[in-house]
Amino acid sequence: MFKLSALVAFFTLWVVSAFALPTNFTSHLEARSNVGEGTYFDPGLGACGITNVATDYIVAVSTALFNSYPGATTNPNLNPICNKRLTANYNGRSVTVAVTDKCYGCAGLYDLDFTISAIQQLVDDPVAIGRITGVSWDWI
Repeated sequence: MFKLSALVAFFTLWVVSAFALPTNFTSHLEARSNVGEGTYFDPGLGACGITNVATDYIVAVSTALFNSYPGATTNPNLNPICNKRLTANYNGRSVTVAVTDKCYGCAGLYDLDFTISAIQQLVDDPVAIGRITGVSWDWI
């Protein structure tokens, strides 16, 4: 019985080593930005319990993202996403903002709703454009 178990152990190690990754293996995975639509809103008291004004560089994330963020509880004021910063990019322009609210009108998981002063860093006339598509963003 001992010889059989030793043989099985040897065979298992041999099979595993035959399919093991080479020592010089590097991952071909690349970091990717989140991409969604961008809109603007007139802020006030947000879901994080913070009152903001239109000149603040803040953003509301989709309700789906806000509610599913790791560590989120039933009390939105205590959500770890609150005050988390991100940099959004659009057509070669960027803006860094803090999350202080959730966006009920954001359909996509990665959609962002900016204050007017923040979105003006991405486009000159957000009122004329309305909704901008292809906004990429990353947590910082």
